[in-house]
Amino acid sequence: MAGEILVAIGSNLPSPEIGSPRATCEAALAELARRGVRIVKRSRWYESAPVPPSDQPRFVNGVVAVDTSLSPADLLALLHETERRFGRERREVNEPRILDLDLIAYGELRQSEAPPLLPHPRMHERAFVLLPLSDVAPEWRHPVDGRSLSEMVRALPPGQSIRPLADNE
Repeated sequence: MAGEILVAIGSNLPSPEIGSPRATCEAALAELARRGVRIVKRSRWYESAPVPPSDQPRFVNGVVAVDTSLSPADLLALLHETERRFGRERREVNEPRILDLDLIAYGELRQSEAPPLLPHPRMHERAFVLLPLSDVAPEWRHPVDGRSLSEMVRALPPGQSIRPLADNE
């Protein structure tokens, strides 16, 4: 479905208060729900290698479809506030992080000037976004170029390591 509001979630550092990256991602979803963002559908959790490749820990990643009355800018502000509340400090691009929340798409909205950039400008290059997204919205199409998820997955740059996590991992 192309009209959904989609948020990617990830973590590759444990939280001192919450624990593992997976537990942190679960707690972040609960916090968003507490703040009035309704989780409509969620993907399985995946384990992925960092992009670009580095020696930092592997990530836990997922995607959720949400329902909210917040504008795209207000939703992005809430996502960033939630990251900060969980201990994320933005210092370097692609650094390890306790929590990463990205607004991937806001329905069919296209924004290329002011934040948030929509759809997310690098989503189509990231297996850690596209594979979880296929769990949530398998018929989703990119609002700008109209490509299907399967087309974007086939066009992914090589070398991205990702696998679904079992429930007990």
